[in-house]
Amino acid sequence: MVLGFFAKDVNSVLQWIVVGLYGGYVAANTLKWYWWRFNANGFFWGMMIGIVAALIFPYLFPNTLALYCWPLLFVISMLGCIIGTYNSAPTEAETLEKFYKQVKPWGFWKPVLEEVLKKDPGFEPNKRFKLDMFNVVLGIIAQCCLTILPMYVVLWMKLPLIITVAVLLIVILILRKTWWQKLEN
Repeated sequence: MVLGFFAKDVNSVLQWIVVGLYGGYVAANTLKWYWWRFNANGFFWGMMIGIVAALIFPYLFPNTLALYCWPLLFVISMLGCIIGTYNSAPTEAETLEKFYKQVKPWGFWKPVLEEVLKKDPGFEPNKRFKLDMFNVVLGIIAQCCLTILPMYVVLWMKLPLIITVAVLLIVILILRKTWWQKLEN
């Protein structure tokens, strides 16, 4: 509510949310899945530096649309993540190994995989990258459908509503077969 008193218009608030929160959010939330060394300290500093930079950028670049500053904001947040990560101890090996065995993430996890294989030579890492990426695309489509569906209901736009529901149902059926039924216990 306090931010509402200082906002010029809805667009400026939306720009700050997109640039500020996503700028601080994307780097940290990407690294947590793809880099074994990334830890809570790196997550905190990446988010904090990204959000603070997003608050400062409108004063540094007053005549620039906030969205154009996003790449710089992302780089600053990424540096915060990396510096924060290396300024603290790594996560315990046992915790990383347990996470890796359960989730089987993609990315830069080779040191953890090697340790898991030493203790469990029969362990199979995830080898379904193409299928996983296909499922990610389908998940994004489903999320878009779920976002726009209520709008079509409220505005009672029948044809777009029918198309959205049809696309959502098709995506759900495909994900059931390509993702849900392939989940390991």
